[in-house]
Amino acid sequence: MQVLRSIGLIPKWWAGRGGEAMAIWKQVLGYGVLLAAGTLALQWLEYQHLVRMHSGEFYVFLVALAFLALGVVIGVRVFGRREPPPPFDGNPRALESLGISPRELTVLHELAAGRSNKEIAAQLNISPNTVKTHVSRLFEKLGAERRTDAINKARELGLVP
Repeated sequence: MQVLRSIGLIPKWWAGRGGEAMAIWKQVLGYGVLLAAGTLALQWLEYQHLVRMHSGEFYVFLVALAFLALGVVIGVRVFGRREPPPPFDGNPRALESLGISPRELTVLHELAAGRSNKEIAAQLNISPNTVKTHVSRLFEKLGAERRTDAINKARELGLVP
């Protein structure tokens, strides 16, 4: 009774009625519990009816839920934490063995970025003819006949990322 009065559920004018107030509150709580139980029973019966009416869809839902959980578990394992790749070093041994100069390497990086001779010349502030010379020397050193071959071979050797 004191608890109900302290949280404000019993008005001040009712406080003097003691046992009568307690009996009413017990009755109210009893009805509340019965209503909650009845609502729960009706919801359960409705759920049972729904599952029986749509059992195929319910089973498909359960299978889909299982596959979703399986996909999440596999995805976390496959795409989970990975060690970062080692930093790109440009394979200095291959550069030395092929005799590629630093300027030719810069041109090779620009080729790998997909730039044309004119764009490379503008980027590096050199003549387009100088770019052609660097590209032809790169073709000779890499044993390539066209740009795509040179870029693929440079990637295989680790010269460009």
